[in-house]
Amino acid sequence: MPIKVLIANRGEIALRIVRACRELGVPSVAVHSDADESALHVRRADEAVNIGPPPAGKSYLNVEAILAAAKETNADAIHPGYGFLAENAGFAAACRDANITFVGPSSEAIEKLGDKAAARRLAKEADVPVVPGSDGVASPEEAVEAADGIGYPVMIKASAGGGGRGIRVAENEEELRKLVKEAKREAEAAFGDGSLYLEKFLENPRHVEVQIMADHRGNVVHLHERECSMQRKRQKILEEAPSPGISEATRNAMCAAAVRLAREAGYTNAGTVEFLVDKNKFFFIEMNTRIQVEHPVTEMLTGVDLVKEQIRIASGEILSMSQKDIPTNGHAIEFRINAEDPDMDFLPSPGEITSLEVPGGPGVRVDSAIYAGYKIPPFYDSLIGKLIVWGVDREEAIVRSRRALDEYEIEGIKTTIPLHLRLLDDEAFRSGDYDTGYLEKLLGGE
Repeated sequence: MPIKVLIANRGEIALRIVRACRELGVPSVAVHSDADESALHVRRADEAVNIGPPPAGKSYLNVEAILAAAKETNADAIHPGYGFLAENAGFAAACRDANITFVGPSSEAIEKLGDKAAARRLAKEADVPVVPGSDGVASPEEAVEAADGIGYPVMIKASAGGGGRGIRVAENEEELRKLVKEAKREAEAAFGDGSLYLEKFLENPRHVEVQIMADHRGNVVHLHERECSMQRKRQKILEEAPSPGISEATRNAMCAAAVRLAREAGYTNAGTVEFLVDKNKFFFIEMNTRIQVEHPVTEMLTGVDLVKEQIRIASGEILSMSQKDIPTNGHAIEFRINAEDPDMDFLPSPGEITSLEVPGGPGVRVDSAIYAGYKIPPFYDSLIGKLIVWGVDREEAIVRSRRALDEYEIEGIKTTIPLHLRLLDDEAFRSGDYDTGYLEKLLGGE
């Protein structure tokens, strides 16, 4: 077990890791920017170090400052959370070179799977179905040639992408030539890497992902799947598990494919294998080499503490469970609570929280790092919390979710709570018959 864990992140995920460390009896170190001096993760950690000004590039993305903080506090492990440096192979390598344990996969695995074109090739080697597409395109001419073989419409994707950036859909050759240049510019600006590849655009797929966990002895398990199709601009709004829209045969095959891919990659620690599902046929799209925002859904369903498992694995322990020890119990839904105004095209709503009432009761969990009087800074992602609700079945989870959302009162800012309440009454959501394009159609139809 590590002597001390530094958490290279902020907000609710940083607080989540602080709590896991506390339960393991491991001291934790929070890092923070000037803007997060009064943040809850800073107050709850055993130690805290200021690593720079508010802009993330000068603080939470500053590798030298983070490593210096670890050295200053004698932290021998770093947990990156999600976002920021979590999937940065260079950061993982820098931790290794500094003799600090990186709580995550190896830098080699991150690099191998972070390049989405390379990950496609790896998936093929593991006999995991992939969306028809190309391994890489360097120019509009190469894109046109590849699209002729794939068939329109095609999706242009950044090889180093994430968060929906660097993605375009082209219906014909003229659009493709134009959009390849746009996607390349955006990918270069966002990721410092303008390489692209093409995939066949599936019109109405579901987005379903499988949580895996692997140790350093070659043991790999899956913790079942999560439904992530309720999205806006390719950003997830809510997640649930099990998926209400796939067959048991598809579920079993998809989970087995995720385990094969992790083994093929020599993967360790927590990871998520993402698929598109079209008429019960599934296709690999990417692997996220970190803990996910939506990991509590899986925790509520299986009873496994994924963050504590991450820390144990990073310290060299074997998996604490085998596949047969991982049940699915009931149904869980996670609602992302963002500081945004759904009625104003999701305009960010930073500011002071003047009053806060948090829901509770059976089957209700809130992962958040806000409090009454807290001022949400304008420099970071708008996610301020997650409401996770469990029920014995999907119907109870939905009913309980409505009750919990009604209790959740955040004053002083706008949030996405009203949108979630609306979705709970939506016929498509209640039936489970929705896809990745559904929410945008719903919002666009107003």
